[in-house]
Amino acid sequence: MNTYAIIIISAIGIEFALNMTANYFNLSQLKSALPEEMEGIYDPEKYKQSQAYTRVNTKFGFFTSTFMLLVSLMFWFSGGFNQLDLIIRSWRFSPLVTGLIYIGLLILLRKIITLPFSLYSTFVIESRFGFNQTTPSVYISDLLKGTALSLLLGTPVLAALLAFFEFAGTHAWLYAWGLTTLFSFLVQLIAPTWIMPLFNQFKPLESGELKDAIIAFAQSVRFPLQNVFVMDGSRRTRKSNAFFTGFGKNKRIALFDTLIENHTTPELVSILAHEIGHYKKKHITQGLILSTIHTGVIFYLFSIFISHTGLYETFYMDQPSLYTGFIFFGMLFAPMEFFLSLFFNMLSRKNEYEADRFAVETYKQPETMVNALKKLSAHNLANLTPHPIYAFLNYSHPPLLARIQAIRSASALNPNYAEST
Repeated sequence: MNTYAIIIISAIGIEFALNMTANYFNLSQLKSALPEEMEGIYDPEKYKQSQAYTRVNTKFGFFTSTFMLLVSLMFWFSGGFNQLDLIIRSWRFSPLVTGLIYIGLLILLRKIITLPFSLYSTFVIESRFGFNQTTPSVYISDLLKGTALSLLLGTPVLAALLAFFEFAGTHAWLYAWGLTTLFSFLVQLIAPTWIMPLFNQFKPLESGELKDAIIAFAQSVRFPLQNVFVMDGSRRTRKSNAFFTGFGKNKRIALFDTLIENHTTPELVSILAHEIGHYKKKHITQGLILSTIHTGVIFYLFSIFISHTGLYETFYMDQPSLYTGFIFFGMLFAPMEFFLSLFFNMLSRKNEYEADRFAVETYKQPETMVNALKKLSAHNLANLTPHPIYAFLNYSHPPLLARIQAIRSASALNPNYAEST
């Protein structure tokens, strides 16, 4: 066992142990008594249901991750990567086509293995707790559309990346970085109008009190809002959400139809104020810049490690190849990705606090914002008392009670924020 194997196995083991420990602490943190802050929002039965939802998902996640870890290790140490490579090489395609088939088959194999878990999560767990609205036909349609999009968009990009590193020499990582950056921007540009409508319907919000209130707020903060869309989220789930996507003229704010059903007009405006806050605070731009830098670092490091024979020996390969290097480097880089995910989660939580504060400062209805978050949490059966370690490792948003405390602290510092409450 060489150094690469030791690093990869140690990283896998440490990350697995950390996640399992965090899950254990998170379950032990569940409290039978409803937090006083949530009285009147959660009834005792619904609170028990939210805790059961957390337990079921945690245990299912433990089983799923353990199973996938064992399968991955068995495939690795039985020489599966090399055997698959030998089979595809025997078909005598060009190296580029061979690489596309190799990576494609590994992705397909993983999809097949994880499919039963996805089906169980959707049609058993989510149905048990009253969330699932997905029919078998919608599930199959989503699966086929997602696969078709991956082939249509992913195959040319992957082929170009393989070609760059095969023929472009020492500057290959720069070409690869430039291509993926351009591709990312193009996807961000076309997703709201071309990709997302393949899966959901987006209808302009009808004229009325809600639309008038939203437009009035957008104008008050000088946000160029052409329209707000209602997404048929209820086609798949009873959960509620709102999101901001795209940029330039193609930026879009969308509200789940379930969100509109469960909130008052002021609450919905406060949620939109939060989403607009992400835009006004440059969080979207920040994310694009960090993602671009992150991608560049990955390609640069890949260009260094791709020629190290020890990396291929770790996976019992008879013959090194560029396409298997992509897979193996991804596994080697996983420890760094884990620590980067902690940083990105911390940054995301900071941004959520900033967007909340923007909503409080501009809409000046802190308690309306608090009530909106409470109702959203209750409707989605969110865990109200996550363990700090679990939240640190996994949460991109701050826990609900921490957000409420921050909103009220911001309001207390400036009484003018509460003028309209």
